[in-house]
Amino acid sequence: MQFLLAFIVAAPLLGSAAALLPAPPGLKGKSPEQAVLRHGVTVTGVILAAAVALTLGFDHDAPSRIQATTDISWIQALNVRIHLGVDGISLPLLLMTALLFFLCALYSYFKLPAGPSPKAFVALLLVLESGTLATFAVLDLLLFFLAFEMVLIPMYFLIARWGGAQRQAAAWKFILYTLLGSVVMLLGLLLIGLDSGTFDMVTLASDNGRELSHTTQILAVLAIGIGLAVKTPMWPLHSWLPDAHTAAPTVGSVLLAGVLLKMGTYGFVRILLPITPDGMATFAPYLGAFAAVGIVYGSLACLALARKGNKGDLKRLIAYSSVGHMGFVLLGIASMTPTGVNGALFANIAHGLITGLLFFLVGALKDRYGTADLDTLAGATGAALYGRAPRMGAFLAFAAVASLGLPGLAGFWGEMLALFGAFDPAEGLSRPAFLTYTAVGAFGTLLTAGYLLIVVRRVCMGDPKAGPELAVADIQRYEFAAWTPLVALTVLAGLWPAVLLGLTDPAVQKLLAGGNS
Repeated sequence: MQFLLAFIVAAPLLGSAAALLPAPPGLKGKSPEQAVLRHGVTVTGVILAAAVALTLGFDHDAPSRIQATTDISWIQALNVRIHLGVDGISLPLLLMTALLFFLCALYSYFKLPAGPSPKAFVALLLVLESGTLATFAVLDLLLFFLAFEMVLIPMYFLIARWGGAQRQAAAWKFILYTLLGSVVMLLGLLLIGLDSGTFDMVTLASDNGRELSHTTQILAVLAIGIGLAVKTPMWPLHSWLPDAHTAAPTVGSVLLAGVLLKMGTYGFVRILLPITPDGMATFAPYLGAFAAVGIVYGSLACLALARKGNKGDLKRLIAYSSVGHMGFVLLGIASMTPTGVNGALFANIAHGLITGLLFFLVGALKDRYGTADLDTLAGATGAALYGRAPRMGAFLAFAAVASLGLPGLAGFWGEMLALFGAFDPAEGLSRPAFLTYTAVGAFGTLLTAGYLLIVVRRVCMGDPKAGPELAVADIQRYEFAAWTPLVALTVLAGLWPAVLLGLTDPAVQKLLAGGNS
């Protein structure tokens, strides 16, 4: 178990270096480009297999205990250690990350985005995977920061070199926002580590903030929270996200929504809730307010983009929907209750699966029609996917109803539990304020259903014989292979939420109790 976790974190880096080397003579195949893409599929597949093995070997009877630990002294002067481990909070995120990277590598093997060398594309993809996996596995504050920053450069180049229109501006906006947020976050992490004498997250969580003064906790939550809120993204620090998603290649959008956004909310749960509880209690009402505004703002922006005549880009619409969905995650965290935090963690996974599927589908539509503009896609009578490409239409309709939170699918449980947590927040928090946030969030679910149903009506329905003649290819085999696991897991998590909640709940209970549960 210890070796497996270390392998999962380090192997993508080794695979990235190997991708830049010439392929061995027997593995070149017909094309060197296909050889390096096949290398990417192989490495991410091995990482996924290792993550599955880690999950099977995990002691599911003790999900609150940190397992598969590695703890080695690294920088003695600062008491920084290479400390790795997983519990019921981080294991689902680790597994979902490995799955999404494998599906993206598989999709890219058949549909590589236009751009420079495939070698560079695969190498950057694997560096990105290593950074995201490390973020969910490390248990040292400085290592967390290094892993958190490690993903920025590869994602910048994936957008800037393989993206679409306005990719340079979107990539710069992404890197500037996240770097500025990270600088502030580093100050907060250093404040905690130097004030307490340790950067070890397990030790700090067990102490539950008792060694940190109230002023220190306030400053730490403010600094770290800003950096995490930019990555989440929380309104009003979200403005980099729509541009980045619109310009990014399909797999870039999938990974940005499915994995990178989760790094911010994971930091709130893993660092701020257990280490600075008094500071979080002070800022929780404000975090809840920003979350509630984000839910409605994201939904209204999507409604505006979905309206006929507004030239709304489908990728941009899905990006704004992420602002709303992540608002539910932040609302659950702000409640500081086991119910709300479990809902936030569940919504994290559900959003990764469902929005990843949506970006795959929108990318496929753009490939077929040459545009993601909703007015162009819908035309005068609708794109009529049900008639022209019935399986594609069915997949899109499924992803839309899953995203709007249909009971029986994964999107329902996270949002419901987050709202329940806000309805009865932790002791000491203003219940009237959180009741208001709950009402606003519930209204946001209605707006979400509205814009997603409009999208389905405009894209999937209509007369396939009307309008310009356009042959639309239905789902290809490689697309079916990349998308089906996301559909299956969305249904599984929706029908059997105990699979995920059985892992997260004991760990959350222990985390909120300062390691004493």
